[in-house]
Amino acid sequence: MKTIPILNITQFEKEESLTDFYSNDLKNHLLKNKEIFHKPHKHDFFLCVFFLKGSGVHEVDFNSYEVLPGSVFFLMPGQTHYWKFDEQPEGYIFFHSQDFYEFHFSNKKLQQFPFYYSYNNPPYINLKIDKITALASYFNEVNLEFYQSLPFNKQKIASLVDLIYIDLSRLYINKKAVHKSSTPIYLQTLSVLETTIEEFYKTEKSAKFYAEKLSITAKHLNRITKTTLNKTTTELITERIILEAKRLIVHSDNSLSLIGQSLGYEDYAYFSKVFKLKTHKTPLEFRKEYRL
Repeated sequence: MKTIPILNITQFEKEESLTDFYSNDLKNHLLKNKEIFHKPHKHDFFLCVFFLKGSGVHEVDFNSYEVLPGSVFFLMPGQTHYWKFDEQPEGYIFFHSQDFYEFHFSNKKLQQFPFYYSYNNPPYINLKIDKITALASYFNEVNLEFYQSLPFNKQKIASLVDLIYIDLSRLYINKKAVHKSSTPIYLQTLSVLETTIEEFYKTEKSAKFYAEKLSITAKHLNRITKTTLNKTTTELITERIILEAKRLIVHSDNSLSLIGQSLGYEDYAYFSKVFKLKTHKTPLEFRKEYRL
């Protein structure tokens, strides 16, 4: 079964890569990877891109976002995305594994940052002009450090990344008001739930299964998802299934019945019914419309 390409950090500048971290000037990065960035692909790492110039569109899991000077985008492992630029972009890009960050900050998790709380959170923020210069200096310092072999190299990079994430989190929370009323325990449970859904969604569709995995009642789990995301547990499970269905329908040439089977639906008619209920299109209609 054909799948969407998944990129690994070591594919980028192997001779210089730290294996778990990569940084580059955005213009250079896009030039070196001109055969990749405009086609749908996934990463197995966390990615942060900061635009100083340029315009275009960034599509992430079938949602389109405008690229502007001051745009910052965050991607988590597994998300499908690609870029379309109208003007030559300039800025910075870095990506890293979860271990890279959490090794240097053993008492912290990447999911503490609001843009990494949940796949449901918007993957971007647009900065005002007065915030761009200070942030650009951090990104530039990360990039300079990456291409030097100096003592405490990785420690400094990790510290700078942490500062970038802290400053961006403050701006992100103020702009998007994400989860302000949620408790740390609820957010932690949500994170575990999304990880568990990611592992089992192709075979397990019931909220009860995930509640048992998290050792709480289905009612309490539903309370958590409603409080944090205003969605039921079942809605989160179904959304993950539909997202993967969209990816496979559009980005592969596999038969629609085979796609349904890969997602746990032996009966194609039922799979088509579920898909249409959520998207208002049959799988075939969705494939034709998107490819046009």
